[in-house]
Amino acid sequence: MGAVTMGTRRSTLAQAQTDYVCAKLKAAWPDLSVAVAHITTEGDRLAGALNSGSSKGLFTSALEEAMLKGTIDLAVHSLKDLPSASSPGLRLGAILGRATARDVLVSAGSWTIDTLPGNATVGTSSVRRRAQLKAYRPDLKVQPVRGNVDTRLKKMEAGEVDSLVLAQAGLLRLGVPHSQESVLPLSVMLPAPGQGALAVQCRSEAADLIALLRAIDCPDVRRAAMAERAFLVALGGGCATPVAAYAQVREDGSIRMQGAVASPDGQPVIRVAGEGRQAETLGNSLARDALRKGAAGVLRGS
Repeated sequence: MGAVTMGTRRSTLAQAQTDYVCAKLKAAWPDLSVAVAHITTEGDRLAGALNSGSSKGLFTSALEEAMLKGTIDLAVHSLKDLPSASSPGLRLGAILGRATARDVLVSAGSWTIDTLPGNATVGTSSVRRRAQLKAYRPDLKVQPVRGNVDTRLKKMEAGEVDSLVLAQAGLLRLGVPHSQESVLPLSVMLPAPGQGALAVQCRSEAADLIALLRAIDCPDVRRAAMAERAFLVALGGGCATPVAAYAQVREDGSIRMQGAVASPDGQPVIRVAGEGRQAETLGNSLARDALRKGAAGVLRGS
């Protein structure tokens, strides 16, 4: 195949992620021509009105529809934004690009999570982040802050909040290393399943596209992300539920994973951990462990 059309959202971060994938494809296939089509999603149109429980698929469905219609060949997503159930007729052709999965605290006063003043305001619209923040620092006031990364940083600088919790991967991809950034320990803040990884979707029956994407797929990133997503699926959760998971592939090929399910007010937080070699088996096993500890009740109350 000599040419493909790649779909992406219009946000600065989405374009940066698409540029990264395009560069990987060009490096693997020097003669390939890649055109980029910008598509406005329902989530983009409703960005100012979204609440933490209503965003499932809103940032991805328009891209998926364009693929199924043949308007575009490929679509680039943040993996954490993709609904846990695959859309019929589509597949994840490549998972790559996970330099980091961690969350960071960005603050106006160069604070860390431990040195933030009592009753300080922390901006995030993520239920997962809110729950873990309240579990560790019940005194903090967690306030919804929406918009792209630049918008949220400007709101903090304007004094609307004292600090923000953001994905470190997004800051890195935008080239916005922040001097007042503090990486949150995993013991405090586990990331969303798939956070930091990029997903490239294609049509399930498009053998030529599948072959193109196989060249840029990162097997270790895929295995870790699939373990995390299996944990989420087995708990019956979606991308807007307070479920967190982080898996790493070790040198011997085994996968070590931590997971958490938290109520919005941080009490209780159910934590599980384990290791194995099969990604989905590990994710399912840890989900069963979490359910035995009462995760179903926590999720019903979220």
